[in-house]
Amino acid sequence: MIVSGRRGAAALEWRVRDRAVLLDRPVVLGILNVTPDSFSDGGKYDRLDAAVAHAGRLLADGADGIDVGGESTRPQGARPVAADEERSRVVPVVREIARRYPGALLTVDTTKSEVAEAAIGEGAHAINDVSALRLDVGVAYVCARARAGIVLMHSRGSVATMGTYADAQYGDDPVADVLGELEEQLGFAESAGIAASSIALDPGLGFSKQSATSLQLIAELARVAALGHPVLVGPSRKRFVGEITGEAAAAGRDAGSAGACVAALERGARIFRVHDVRTARHALDVAWAVMKVALPIHAP
Repeated sequence: MIVSGRRGAAALEWRVRDRAVLLDRPVVLGILNVTPDSFSDGGKYDRLDAAVAHAGRLLADGADGIDVGGESTRPQGARPVAADEERSRVVPVVREIARRYPGALLTVDTTKSEVAEAAIGEGAHAINDVSALRLDVGVAYVCARARAGIVLMHSRGSVATMGTYADAQYGDDPVADVLGELEEQLGFAESAGIAASSIALDPGLGFSKQSATSLQLIAELARVAALGHPVLVGPSRKRFVGEITGEAAAAGRDAGSAGACVAALERGARIFRVHDVRTARHALDVAWAVMKVALPIHAP
């Protein structure tokens, strides 16, 4: 069995608290934004009953888990949220989803240690930190103490700017730049006590990246996978998908997003954060079946 965190080897599982998330098939996380201002679905699920009902629909459509977010990083006009406000949005939803759907993988999208600690206390298995621990190093220590999983996503700048092009300047090899910055945060996460097997990496498609850079990252995603950690991607409804398909409305980009997921799957991604679970699930399952015929993939 290949051990997670071994450079150059594909990770076959992701350890998150009391469970091992097997990567012997694509893992799909349904996006649940409990914010009033998310770029795609802001305000639809900012009430507890609506949020939990939507989580149930995502799971019924084939999601393996739910990623709950209480602070928007939208491309235009993202507004930082105080920890108390974010916690009040996220924690009741996490508590209720954990109670109703105990078998579901539950992750929380936050950059704040206070929110991370409260969410883990209510049943979250992992923290999805879109700053890769840059904005609050305390998130690392919270995850280490709880033996929770963590996703380190590459980005630059603040919550207000990371969804823009303000810091989207890279050198001749943008993938190498992203890898270098991710590896630095990876080293910190391990030094803080997070087990290598609990760390997943996300190249941050669309975050501090122009469309050409996001496409290059997908094309060369094997370089990220070669670091030996599970790779998560989140192309769902992103601007670069709309530029390719001509869909100006975020909700019209789901088919294109599924195409990006399939391309990423073929290059080593195993965890996919999406809005339209049903479309992504079907596309990924068919692509995975073809991949297993072409090159047999053995479960751990």
